Amino acid sequence: MTIASSPPRAVRQLLGTSRPLSWINTAYPFAAAYLLAGGGLDVALVVGTVFFLIPYNLLMYGVNDVFDHDSDLRNPRKGGVEGIVLDRRVHRLTLWSAALLPLPFLAVLLPLGGAVAGLVLLVVLAAVVGYSAPGLRLKERPVLDSLTSSTHFVGPAAYGLALTGAPAGPTAAASLAAFFLWGMASHAFGAVQDVRPDRDAGIGSIATVLGAARTVRLALVLYAAAGLVMLATGWPAALAGLLCLPYLVSIWPFRTVSEEQSGLAHRGWRRFLVLNLVTGFLLTQLLITLMLTR
Repeated sequence: MTIASSPPRAVRQLLGTSRPLSWINTAYPFAAAYLLAGGGLDVALVVGTVFFLIPYNLLMYGVNDVFDHDSDLRNPRKGGVEGIVLDRRVHRLTLWSAALLPLPFLAVLLPLGGAVAGLVLLVVLAAVVGYSAPGLRLKERPVLDSLTSSTHFVGPAAYGLALTGAPAGPTAAASLAAFFLWGMASHAFGAVQDVRPDRDAGIGSIATVLGAARTVRLALVLYAAAGLVMLATGWPAALAGLLCLPYLVSIWPFRTVSEEQSGLAHRGWRRFLVLNLVTGFLLTQLLITLMLTR
């Protein structure tokens, strides 16, 4: 019996490739933006949140794991919560599942929003597929890789705003810009730990081009810029800018890391995963305050 013909094994592979630890990173921005922009506890919120929780992540990471298989085999950090090495026998099932599972959700979401919301959603999905799919492989185009990766997480928030039909004011624009800078910084730093396996597999990235130390320094600048941009949102939203400080402290020790020791940045990445949970909790408290005082 092959893994593809064994439902429990296949489901475990699909679940693992969707990165359950990261589900909240895409569902939360959508739900928070939708509610802050005036959306309510309605069908759009429920369907959109579930979509960005599971189908969206299966599409994003499943396609990536299929076409990055050779690199993943060389990557010592693969095989756990940070991403599995997807069995070749389930590649076809993964691609079909990633393509078909979003369709029922899109059939509900697209009619609920206007043309602008629909366009935003399609752009976000195109960025998700284009990041890893053969032909485009935006993840192998330095700088574009960080820009596209950030879109994966800012995109759900932008769609949440667009879905409400509310105009995007200065506060929303500044928040999205800061979030985008934060996303670029996070992707850039995350690429540092993979410099050597990416080189071995012939995969280019912002870190393989700039080098490990320069990429960490760029991430420091981007995190700092994200915090400063949040100052434009006014009180009390500007407090969110302080949440960039722990990330700056966390990656600061790696600002001089050599390429040979770039794998050590994995320690910082593990802290990053924990920081996301802590800052997510603090950000939630701030969002609740904003909703109660608006």
